[in-house]
Amino acid sequence: MAESFLPINRAEMQERGMDQVDFVYVCGDAYVDHPSFGHAIISRWLRAHGYTVGMLCQPDWKREDSVREFGTPRLGFLVSAGNMDSMVNHYTVAKKRRKTDAYTPGGKMGLRPDRAVIVYGNLIRKTYKKTPVIIGGIEASLRRLGHYDYWDDQVRRSVLLDSGADILSYGMGERSILDIADALDAGIPISEITYVRGTVFKTRKKESLAQDALWLPSFERIKTDKREYARSFYMQYCNTDPYVGRQLVETYDDAMFVVQNPAAYPLSQEEMDAVYGLDYQRTYHPSYEKAGGVPAIQEIRFSLTSSRGCFGGCNFCALTFHQGRIVQARSDESILEEARGFTQESDFKGYIHDVGGPTADFRHPSCRKQLTEGTCPKRQCLFPSPCPNLNADHSSYIRLLRKLRQLPKVKKVFIRSGIRFDYVLADKKSGFLEELCRHHVSGQLKVAPEHVSDQVLRNMGKPGHQVYLAFAKAYEQMNRKIGKEQYLVPYLMSSHPGCTLADAVKLAEFLRDIRHMPEQVQDFYPTPSTISTCMYYTGLDPCSMQPVYVPRDPHEKAMQRALMQYRLPSSQKLVREALHRAHREDLIGYGPQCLVRPDDSNQKLDGRHGRTAGRMRIKEADNKRDGKKAAGGYRQKADGRHRGKKRQGGRDR
Repeated sequence: MAESFLPINRAEMQERGMDQVDFVYVCGDAYVDHPSFGHAIISRWLRAHGYTVGMLCQPDWKREDSVREFGTPRLGFLVSAGNMDSMVNHYTVAKKRRKTDAYTPGGKMGLRPDRAVIVYGNLIRKTYKKTPVIIGGIEASLRRLGHYDYWDDQVRRSVLLDSGADILSYGMGERSILDIADALDAGIPISEITYVRGTVFKTRKKESLAQDALWLPSFERIKTDKREYARSFYMQYCNTDPYVGRQLVETYDDAMFVVQNPAAYPLSQEEMDAVYGLDYQRTYHPSYEKAGGVPAIQEIRFSLTSSRGCFGGCNFCALTFHQGRIVQARSDESILEEARGFTQESDFKGYIHDVGGPTADFRHPSCRKQLTEGTCPKRQCLFPSPCPNLNADHSSYIRLLRKLRQLPKVKKVFIRSGIRFDYVLADKKSGFLEELCRHHVSGQLKVAPEHVSDQVLRNMGKPGHQVYLAFAKAYEQMNRKIGKEQYLVPYLMSSHPGCTLADAVKLAEFLRDIRHMPEQVQDFYPTPSTISTCMYYTGLDPCSMQPVYVPRDPHEKAMQRALMQYRLPSSQKLVREALHRAHREDLIGYGPQCLVRPDDSNQKLDGRHGRTAGRMRIKEADNKRDGKKAAGGYRQKADGRHRGKKRQGGRDR
């Protein structure tokens, strides 16, 4: 029988016969004991290795005594903002406050602070002056060194300094947190734990640094010089691999050094199985039931994590800095055992919502050398074209999916976390596309080409537009072969660095041709530790140090968004303005290629006949547009929907 939830307060701690816990885990999320939540994995991993953990989730940061619930932990405090950066969780790209928080009971907003790691860390430090504080999770991981902060529009210090913490665990922290726990348990002072991989520490002792350490530009330089910031960022980007990465040193005021040790080594398959096979309760703590539960559980309750890590290399994604580029996978039996558990639950309807990871169809390292020599520091696996050494093979993923489909009570297995269409095309032998279309698509397949302009795609680190069109054609041909009517829905992004109004118009023309209008538009969001964010802040591509156009003006960004939804009445004025600015007045009119009609609000029509003639021109243009075959050899419903059941789609990152 599975172990119960870990204690969430002093009373539950004492009920378990404990006067003190080894660690108090302070988290910005509600307590959800599920392996999709970082706090659940780390706390269970420590528990499995003999350490006790008290879960102090969403304490009231306005009260100093809120962090005293468990008293002084024997070894230290663990601090995380939760599964999301707290600023992304709280604010839209327009910096407007969001209304709900899916990681909070009842979806209520406001139960965690902005910059949660900093607030929690300082709150703990006020009361517990000498107790070790270890920060981790996505917020800390991506802010581990000096970084551009979009919300403050400035370069901020390492979160290790601002939080008052002693050490920072970055990336997927199973290895580093256990090494830290064992060192503390052995009586080693936290100030002397400077050797653990996957950690960042601070020191004033220059002699404690590695002889081959790589010195980054100082914080004072990157704060005032954008070129130096871009140079520093690229040095960090080239040192994210555990096999070839070096120790990095960032200097503050010529007296304090913030030191990043090389990344932790990837987990073996046996270790991955052990992590995901722990005694999770697989739901939120019962105390949240009265508030309506934690909404985020609905997205992942019947989903399976099969892998971690991603060699996709999208420039707007922080996975390279957090999970790394080396893919680590669980065994089939581990995943099947978890799926069998689904079928025993009373509310399981027969649908497994996802089998994947950051990118669903990455189930092994991209090439054999990665597990011994690491990833190439200055070469991507898929961009600008697939590497000759790429092992593009879906065979193991197909076998896993077939085994899952054969389980009793399983009706359908979806792939929700998205596929890489360029990786699918690179696989010439496994027959994955047919397997996908026959069994894992229900009406719609969602993929993420992101844009149609090759210049923008280069800045995104994505394959050229012709690659997407080739996949669209192959997808249409496969559905014809198997006798299914299934549609392709593209995820697209506006206002990415490098995207001009002319590029945005080109994207609108593509949407016109495939007769698709996105219900929601994704505007580029500059989050910490991505190449794209570095471009946004500096106006430079850190890989080449060449200038990059950056659409920062809110009005231009609004025009780019409006072009993606040019059919909406609310978009018409902005679209006309954008077309005039881009000198594309040919797209204003009544012809089948036009995006919008002229603004006749100030013109008087010639009586009833003028109005009738106008309506006839509009109807004729619409008829021509509706009869036009979409580019790429496939067709798409105008609203992006299929008449049948809506597919459980996803996106590649």
